[in-house]
Amino acid sequence: MLSKSATMLLGLITHQPLNAYEIVKTLDYMNIKYWFNIGTSTVYATIKTLEKKQYLVGEIQKDGNMPDKTVYSITEQGKAVFLETLRTSFLKFDYDTNIFSITAFFLDCLPEKEQKTLLEQRMTVLQEYLAGIQKQHTEEWEKQVNPYHVANLQRMTDIVLAEISGTERLFKATTK
Repeated sequence: MLSKSATMLLGLITHQPLNAYEIVKTLDYMNIKYWFNIGTSTVYATIKTLEKKQYLVGEIQKDGNMPDKTVYSITEQGKAVFLETLRTSFLKFDYDTNIFSITAFFLDCLPEKEQKTLLEQRMTVLQEYLAGIQKQHTEEWEKQVNPYHVANLQRMTDIVLAEISGTERLFKATTK
């Protein structure tokens, strides 16, 4: 499975070939820094890593008197690992919600029928997770634990409920 940064960059490049500067500008334009902070140095380092793994291929382009620039395209191997990362991320729940936020950001990279299936499967995972949390939360349990444990369990429930709500929105968006 790819890192969050690698998933983000491969997703952007899947939509169109880009150079590193264009990637940074796209991330800025889309205000991604407000939900996933990826620095410029991370973009450049991640590109180099993806290129070494042969997930990206760079082509040097000359544009008039401008300096040469390397435009990156995703390879078949890169696309395969990217799509597998998306599929895997649908079926896991993590309190680091950035993982699924990045996955949802590139939902359109998957065929529409598969999008719906994966969202349905994600909903099942989330419902099972919520049921597990709720099973633990009993009056007897509350009496035996620190109030911070109770508050944290409630916080965890809130996060799962937010993920359920977000997944429902994504499902509605795929049916339009």
